This record gives sequence, C-alpha cells and structure tokens, in this order.
Amino acid sequence: MTEIKNSLKHLRYSPLFSSCSSKDLERIAKAGDRVTFAKGFTIMKQGDSGREAFIILSGKATVKRSGKKVATLGTGTVVGELSLLDHGPRTATVICDTECEVLVISRGNFLAVIDKVPALSHKLFGALATRIRDLDRAYFG
Repeated sequence: MTEIKNSLKHLRYSPLFSSCSSKDLERIAKAGDRVTFAKGFTIMKQGDSGREAFIILSGKATVKRSGKKVATLGTGTVVGELSLLDHGPRTATVICDTECEVLVISRGNFLAVIDKVPALSHKLFGALATRIRDLDRAYFG
C-alpha cells in the first residue's frame, strides 16, 4: 500500500493527471508496475513502437530527439503518454541520468482503467489538448 500512496503523490503532480480524483489516481497507480532502471538505461528509443507510458517516481532522465538533448525530466514527469492512445513510433529517446524508479503503464491496462472510469478520458483529453496548444504556441508563436 505504501508503494501505491507514493505513486499517487507523483501522479497528482503530473500535469497529465492533475485533474484526476484520488480514486482515479489510485486506479491508474494500480494499473502500473513499479520498475527501477539503472543510470544510463534507455527507457525508450526514438522510432521504436510504443506500448506503454512511464511516470518518473524518482530520479532524472534526458530526452533526446534526433540525438540532440531537448529536455531533462524529473519526478512526476510522464513520458511515452502518446502510446496510451496509439502504437505509433516514439518521438524521442529517453535515457536515465540517475537511477530512476518509474511506474510503467501499458496501453491495455490504461484502457481498462478508462473503461471503468469513462470520465477519466475527458480529463486526459483536456490535458493533452492543453499540451498540444502549448507546443503549437512555442513552435509558431
């Protein structure tokens, strides 16, 4: 139970899940598996097919796109979330800068949560739309 409470704390502060209720967050946390990756481990590789998303519970990771560093991620960050919606190719490579503890959520498990809590999809689509608009403004002004 301590692991789930710890996961909830990080999910709550993730922009993607911030509008979810505690009950919804608990369902998401239970749908995932906690995994620890060593420093230098490649969590995902650009171009590979995505089948899951990762929420960083502790540690730091670097995001590279076409070999160029574009971001550093920390606790509460979600990566690979587009894979919750499709099996498209990864848009970036993510490498652990430190040992990272992550919550891994497969697309199938996440969709099962959505089936149990349909209102969750509305919240998540809103959060994704906000991120798309932010990226659009950053790119086009």
